[in-house]
Amino acid sequence: MGIKVAIIGCGGIGTNHANCYKNDSLAELVAVCDIVPEKARKLGEDKGVPWYKSTKEMFAAHPEIESVSVTTSGYDNGSMHFEPAMEALDAGKNVLVEKPICADLRDAQELVRYAGKKKLYLGCNLNHYFTKTAERADELIRDKKIGELVYCIHKVGFNGNEKKYTGPGTPRWQTPYSHVKAFCAHPFSVMRHFCGDIMQVQAFMDRPGIRRSQLDPMLSINGIHVRFANGGIGYLLSQRGDAMFGLGGWWSYEHAGTRGTFCIENCVEKLHYWDVDKVENPGMASPKPEIFDTGITDFNATFPSRIHAWLEDLANKVPLEHLRASGRDALATLTYTFAAMRSYEEGGALVIPEALPALHGDIKYVW
Repeated sequence: MGIKVAIIGCGGIGTNHANCYKNDSLAELVAVCDIVPEKARKLGEDKGVPWYKSTKEMFAAHPEIESVSVTTSGYDNGSMHFEPAMEALDAGKNVLVEKPICADLRDAQELVRYAGKKKLYLGCNLNHYFTKTAERADELIRDKKIGELVYCIHKVGFNGNEKKYTGPGTPRWQTPYSHVKAFCAHPFSVMRHFCGDIMQVQAFMDRPGIRRSQLDPMLSINGIHVRFANGGIGYLLSQRGDAMFGLGGWWSYEHAGTRGTFCIENCVEKLHYWDVDKVENPGMASPKPEIFDTGITDFNATFPSRIHAWLEDLANKVPLEHLRASGRDALATLTYTFAAMRSYEEGGALVIPEALPALHGDIKYVW
């Protein structure tokens, strides 16, 4: 039998997690829960499992639950993550929380601290680098075909234009940083995965005139400049449907090193690789790259891949500090997000992100 899992939060993302668990041989979906009974009932009946209106009720009925997906929402797409995640940890369950890990940095710090105290796994659905393209990029880096980082540029967002703008939206999106908090976790996680920890952040943010005229407070355009611990520099550009992206599509990540360069196009689709030893004329405007085409066009393919990795780590009982896309990793992305917010508020000042909790390690693994 697989790892016995439950879901807290039965909306669209919760349904996505449920589908992944139902189709993964490492998992057995046991129950679902939502404070909105209609949502819980619908997902429970669709998946053929009991449904509940509270975590207390669900955990009492199913003490066998080992792992929980927290897929609730809230302001800035994450304000309702903290309480159910803490309740699950308090009940002795491992927790996979949606991104952002929390909407508040203090909540995220406490969540990571408490999971460490309980010695339970806390992961986050930072699924953008659980892809075949990222695996290929990791191979290039491991094989020393990229070399020392010079720069990375990450462009990610939603295509759109002012004609398609439909207004401020629901209350959870009507805060200045709703896009920044909900969205930047993914690109920051990708940048950190390939480049390491970010040491300095400088940000500029704004919103176009169409949002101003509708009294929309969302700072939907973000330009964030960073410096990594290894000395490389990076730039993150995100926007929420205010314009159309050009080359590279809605998601592109370019990583240039002293030995080679790669660029991932549309997250799951293609990786372009420029080998310095095979580029006959580096001064050419457009040297020809090697192209790795996955044949995958559906971004949703990242969900089963990431969730399977979570289940693998649980099944293999990896040391807590070796959990992929851990709560600590998710906390790192939130510290960068809050550093960017502070930089914007201070007119583009250079900001040092808050320090992450120390890694102490598993003595059995270390020795």
